[in-house]
Amino acid sequence: MRDLASTLNPALRSWVASANIADTDFPIQNLPFGRFRKSSNEAWRIGVAIGDQVLDLQAAGLIDHSDMSRLLSMSRQDRVDLRIAISLALTEGSPMQLELEKSLLAQASVEMGTPCDVGDYSDFYVGIHHATAVGKLFRPDNPLLPNYKWVPIAYHGRSSTLNATGSSFSRPLGQVKAPDAEFPTLQPCARLDYELELGIIIGNGNTQGKPISIEKAEDHVFGMTLFNDWSARDIQAWEYQPLGPFLSKNFASTISPWMVTMEALSPFRREFKRPEGDPKPLPYLSSKQNNQQGAFDVKLEVLIQTEAMRKAGLPFECVSYSNFTDAAYWTVAQMVTHHTINGCALRPGDMFGSGTLSGPLPEQAGSLLELTQGGKQAITLSNGEKRTFLQDGDAISIKGWCEKPGAARIGFGECIATVTPSPKY
Repeated sequence: MRDLASTLNPALRSWVASANIADTDFPIQNLPFGRFRKSSNEAWRIGVAIGDQVLDLQAAGLIDHSDMSRLLSMSRQDRVDLRIAISLALTEGSPMQLELEKSLLAQASVEMGTPCDVGDYSDFYVGIHHATAVGKLFRPDNPLLPNYKWVPIAYHGRSSTLNATGSSFSRPLGQVKAPDAEFPTLQPCARLDYELELGIIIGNGNTQGKPISIEKAEDHVFGMTLFNDWSARDIQAWEYQPLGPFLSKNFASTISPWMVTMEALSPFRREFKRPEGDPKPLPYLSSKQNNQQGAFDVKLEVLIQTEAMRKAGLPFECVSYSNFTDAAYWTVAQMVTHHTINGCALRPGDMFGSGTLSGPLPEQAGSLLELTQGGKQAITLSNGEKRTFLQDGDAISIKGWCEKPGAARIGFGECIATVTPSPKY
């Protein structure tokens, strides 16, 4: 019987030819889960990405339902067993090939939805370089507030406006008050921004009143996705005190269609360590396992395609890049543990946003707010266009992947959305 390690063997090949291409996001070592349908009047079905195809798990007889919440609720061992079964079925030479070919569909031929129904969504702020850079814009002498290095800070978001990749959204309206204005006005956002994030999807939940220990935290995480938490910076500046983001954040967020499982990510774990001299986390947020391998080496990049670029047939252009390991001050396990330490109950399909994952260098900023120094220094694109913040017609794409010697490269697919004009009011 195959074990988990064998499903990660970089020499493993699939009978699905496109899964064996060197730069594919979805080799047989990945096997991310998502939801798809062949037409808009059909119910969502559960699929696994393999090369440029999607395998319908229920049609293939590998599961007996199309309920993603039920799949997310599986124990970690049952999840591993399912992964092994899928890997065996798709491995080159599998006796199931002829039967399973009937359950394959080209990804380009189906509609991909959000990977699960997200019940609750909390947005963390684990990107210390982002927190520092933004803090310097408003508090040059004290960019990080005193609690930052002690508490995995987050706020509760709005899941009703989480959108699937490939969608568009309207520029938000909101109250804005200029520094020299006597009164605020209702107007379209003029400082629309993206935020480069990862989404952490909860698998098996916990009972209210029973916190999840850091030693068990990752058993409750199904996997990760790409996430763009769009931000209306001018609306945010007026509304955020004293309770934090509201209309500046809940108008739209975009999530990629595939959940890359914790099992697929396991070869890309790295040591988690704090800078010398920083405070050690409180004991409930610390464990030997978390210190040794709590970080994940996920490479990230943000690309833009303006309306003018699209009309000219120009491709998306990279504007920044970073890495989850370099950006995050808190780990996935620490987020889960802190979220439940007060007795909060998590449910299958709940999602955490990581917060903006900016790297330590200026060109690694995960938002335009940082790249343009608060809108003071425009970036220039290759076609000569300039941007301080997003304009109507701009499309943003986020990509993520993991690669290292001795492991197969895996990717997250793409998280993409386009800005459209504000509605009339």
